[in-house]
Amino acid sequence: MPGMPSRRAFPTRPRLAAGLLSLVLLCSGCASMDRGSGLIPGQSDRAQIRALYGEPVRRWANADGGETLEYSSQPFGRTCYLLTLDRAGRLQRVEETLNEASRFGTIRPGMTPEQVSRRLGQERSRVFFSNSGEEVWDWNVPPDQGGYLLRFNVHFKDGRVLRSSQSMVDPERFPWLER
Repeated sequence: MPGMPSRRAFPTRPRLAAGLLSLVLLCSGCASMDRGSGLIPGQSDRAQIRALYGEPVRRWANADGGETLEYSSQPFGRTCYLLTLDRAGRLQRVEETLNEASRFGTIRPGMTPEQVSRRLGQERSRVFFSNSGEEVWDWNVPPDQGGYLLRFNVHFKDGRVLRSSQSMVDPERFPWLER
């Protein structure tokens, strides 16, 4: 039809979705704790953290009167940082929870869902498998040396960790994600 733009002038839905997802991933990478944030344990306080990174995804009260602030990039990102503050609101430590040592070294059979959440942060998804009676939570995690996208999975049965596993995500299914 004369005067009408061709169909190619408008982005297709998959292309538009890929562009939006790329923008979200790009923006979530800007607020990463590992990019020279200037936070100093023992000196930085809650106000500085909030000014740099905004509100945390979750807050956890600690037994010593302090709190842990959770900054997770799930469900699309691959990081989660837990910032532990003392009772005066001073930063004590910054911990990246989705690295290999944190994942495999600390999730043990018998742990409760709350213990897992406090260790790894907000999960990407939860799926219940009725045949096995397992609920599986997963997290996007940094890729292995082969460049495949990875997920770390924690299997719960009857409200307790049964086991953990790792699964690869076929990069051909998600070509817009960085490898």
